[in-house]
Amino acid sequence: MTTKRIIACLDVKDGKVVKGVKFLDLKLKGDPAELASRYEEEGADEIVFLDISATIEGRRTLLEKVRETASVLSIPLTVGGGVRSVEDVSRLLSNGADKVSLNTISVENPAVVSEASREFGAQAVVVAIDAKKEGKSWRVFTKSGTKDTGLDVLAWAKKVEVLGAGEILLTSIDRDGTREGFDVELTKNVVEITNIPVIASGGAGRPEHFLDVFKLSGADAALAAGIFHDGVVRIRDLKDYLKREGVEVRA
Repeated sequence: MTTKRIIACLDVKDGKVVKGVKFLDLKLKGDPAELASRYEEEGADEIVFLDISATIEGRRTLLEKVRETASVLSIPLTVGGGVRSVEDVSRLLSNGADKVSLNTISVENPAVVSEASREFGAQAVVVAIDAKKEGKSWRVFTKSGTKDTGLDVLAWAKKVEVLGAGEILLTSIDRDGTREGFDVELTKNVVEITNIPVIASGGAGRPEHFLDVFKLSGADAALAAGIFHDGVVRIRDLKDYLKREGVEVRA
């Protein structure tokens, strides 16, 4: 089993970290830089910073907040939200991001994924896939979960790999914020159809949920937000638990 990563997510709106349930009912959680610094100290392997209202509001990611957050970190920082072009990717990388997450634009203009991958390397390009169960399959949603693209998640995951994505950030909208556990079935299906790392997201509620998604789906990383913000699970305690259960995690 490869070394698994624990990632803390910062959903940012109006410059502040928020968290909701199924992308709705957002509640204020704090300052991005302060939380990012705390999570690194607690043992997070990476931080994901998502400006969740940028695309809907038709603006770019808040660069000042990205710079502030990057300035306090020595671990990798992935930034997404409001990315419309390769120039936007370049701007985020120049302001402290190590990777850039592409979501809505990857569907509306897939060429951006390929161009960014060629220019900056696949390792800098993450495609975020927000998935919702429809019948026996899953569909891709964009614009912070408000637009049903009609795309099948598994077919889209394979496509973004071909386009040049270096990693997939896979979020179950159905599980987001529920603390009922990751969608292991969804994650396993995406892991099996692709050959790039998959980050499981949506639904983490307790340490056992991380164990399940790592052992049962083969995810390379697991991401959480609310349980870290609220102190329900401490990253250091989580890593100690996973080690005891035979999952290889970073120190």
